[in-house]
Amino acid sequence: MKTLAQFIKKYAKPLVAMAVILSLWSFSRLPALSASERAALASRFEFTALPLPELAGKPQKFLRSVHPSLERHAAWISAVGASIALNDLDGDGLPNDACYVDTRTDQAIVAPIPETENRYQPFELTPSSLPYEATTMAPMGCLPGDFNEDGQMDLLVYYWGRTPVAFLKRGSWEAEEQGNNFRLSQLSYVQQEVVPSGERWYTNAATRADLDGDGHNDLIVGNYFQDGAEILNAKAMGSGEMQHSMTRAYNGGKNRLLLWAGATPGKEPSVQFQEAGGALDEAIARGWTLAVGTADLDGDLLPEIYFANDFGPDRLLHNRSQPGKLRFALLEGQKSLTTPNSKVLGHDGFKGMGVDFGDVNQDGLLDIYVSNIASEYALEESHFLFTSTGELGKMERGIAPYVDRSEPLGLSRSGWAWETKFGDFDNDGNLEALQATGFHKGEVNRWPELHELAMGNDNLLSHPNSWFRLQEGDDLSGHQHNPFFVRAANGRYYDLAKELGIDDPSVTRGIATADVDGDGDLDFAVANQWETSYFYRNDSPHPGAFLGLKLLRSDKNSQSKPSPKSGSRTEFEGGKMQKNQGYPAIGATATIYLPDGRKMVAQVDGGNGHSGARSSDLHFGLGQGESDTPLPVEVQWRDTKGEIHREILHLSPGWHTVMLDS
Repeated sequence: MKTLAQFIKKYAKPLVAMAVILSLWSFSRLPALSASERAALASRFEFTALPLPELAGKPQKFLRSVHPSLERHAAWISAVGASIALNDLDGDGLPNDACYVDTRTDQAIVAPIPETENRYQPFELTPSSLPYEATTMAPMGCLPGDFNEDGQMDLLVYYWGRTPVAFLKRGSWEAEEQGNNFRLSQLSYVQQEVVPSGERWYTNAATRADLDGDGHNDLIVGNYFQDGAEILNAKAMGSGEMQHSMTRAYNGGKNRLLLWAGATPGKEPSVQFQEAGGALDEAIARGWTLAVGTADLDGDLLPEIYFANDFGPDRLLHNRSQPGKLRFALLEGQKSLTTPNSKVLGHDGFKGMGVDFGDVNQDGLLDIYVSNIASEYALEESHFLFTSTGELGKMERGIAPYVDRSEPLGLSRSGWAWETKFGDFDNDGNLEALQATGFHKGEVNRWPELHELAMGNDNLLSHPNSWFRLQEGDDLSGHQHNPFFVRAANGRYYDLAKELGIDDPSVTRGIATADVDGDGDLDFAVANQWETSYFYRNDSPHPGAFLGLKLLRSDKNSQSKPSPKSGSRTEFEGGKMQKNQGYPAIGATATIYLPDGRKMVAQVDGGNGHSGARSSDLHFGLGQGESDTPLPVEVQWRDTKGEIHREILHLSPGWHTVMLDS
């Protein structure tokens, strides 16, 4: 006994310390799934990877020529540009067309999704009739949209080194039906400047939304490097300029809000936009923006704007506009005793790179999913999942009613991430979460040098000669895979990419989703930087029921009219895709009311994110237990006069095309 007492006295402190350490370790361990649980979750999904077409004739490169002062870290400057968009470009009723940027050749390519090649041959979109210099300019993204409201899907290509170009599709839907239009090719489009400025912009994101509530879709453009810079000019003089800070940089290119000002259809279509000067405060306009998202978060059918900024706080803007007059108020989250500043919306100093909206808890309110650098090495960042508290009235007081729940939900950590996308890929009623990850693939690890730069004095950052070497052969998070997060029964998300066989190391920028073949399950495509891009066909073995909506507004030339019986809409036969007879009602909201009291909400997306644009169709998974009984679906939209409409439809599972009163 004496010996035991002496032992306890001698080792009491170490034993207590060990007990405390073990307790803290047990509390800090992340919840894990067993191998059998992971296999059971993964068994619900199956994807077949198909490479996107590549155009022959241009030599491939794996690094860009840049301003001489930036050449030392040319791989950093060359880190963006790959993009992907899925939509219905040829009017066959299916979003089975892709517009993507191949950075190896700096081509914006339009192509049918693999295995549907017989419809037309892939081709390049290039501004051949407009000023364009391939040695100092490069495409960065492709945004589909019916910009002139004629029922035809147009394309906007945005660049580094020049302003965006609209490729407006010729003709009309009726002309296509009669066979009088061009087979889809470069000749199918009229090229037009979006803004007649001749300026050098460095655009990394763009989306569409009706900002002022006048019934027409405007453009939101997110720029990165300073306007007028010569980033891609290898013969330029002087010195380039980098960001002024790793966490509070406001010397980037100017973000633009371009209001729709008119359009004409026909064989020589056109569209006019007018820049809304002064609508954004300087600090908001000059963030280093990598992603832009818009969504109506408070139910007034005026979209809020989220700017995901590199090197500084993201910005969420509350929309208080009127037709022709834009007005926004900055929203910021509230800090609690246990919340770090970096986890409060609008106060972070992280590297915002992607943004998407989705209702993760089925409360009928959209949540916000944001990618940052959540590296396995450092920078001490995480991703965000800002979930709505439902206190929408706080927005009038400048308060963002959101709290970050990325850690308890399992979405805070992955890697150097870019695009984020929600989607229900097995139709079980729960959203999966996808991310594009990776920075530069090589063999020489340059994280130590990046650490040194990040910890240095901000006054050095803007000077290119203070940056570390990053060239071909160097590596920064270049061997990661794109996570495929699935929600388990415990409510937490788990990355199942390995179990699904889609965990090949890649350097990805954009993700786009769509039900490409109209079979009721979502497919997706990824845009890889300096590598082949891929389409992933969804071959999941036993998906649940679904409800899909094509919410369209009729163009002035369409022969489709709202039926007297339905009043303000024409509902076409449900259960399958229909050929378009109008244009997507960007910003329209659909809410499904389920028998158990849950609500599911989605809005027609105008191209949110970094460099991936989903199709404009709405897709809801209903689960295995749903019958063919019609469900109440509330649809809200603005017509072309800006008037708000709300209607309840009763729709059975399957695809439905709904013409909204325009």
